[in-house]
Amino acid sequence: DGVAPGKGFKCSLCTKALKKMQALAGDDPDEAAVAAAMQKGCRALGRRAGKLCQRLVNKYADQITEGLQNGDTPQDICAAMGICRS
Repeated sequence: DGVAPGKGFKCSLCTKALKKMQALAGDDPDEAAVAAAMQKGCRALGRRAGKLCQRLVNKYADQITEGLQNGDTPQDICAAMGICRS
């Protein structure tokens, strides 16, 4: 279903974007792989969602990178950023 509990649209956008980035980054990504995945992941969401996604990436790049490198779930990463309730 893809809809995470929490703050509705922003939360589901965050988890959707992070699932995409996780898939693009692959297993055990380095920082370059994560950075590329963040760019591509946002573009894959379309224009409106992509813009919001890009803002998210700009604001939380370090947390996203760390989360993806630690193998955290998209839900956990979005909760850690305060976008979803855990």
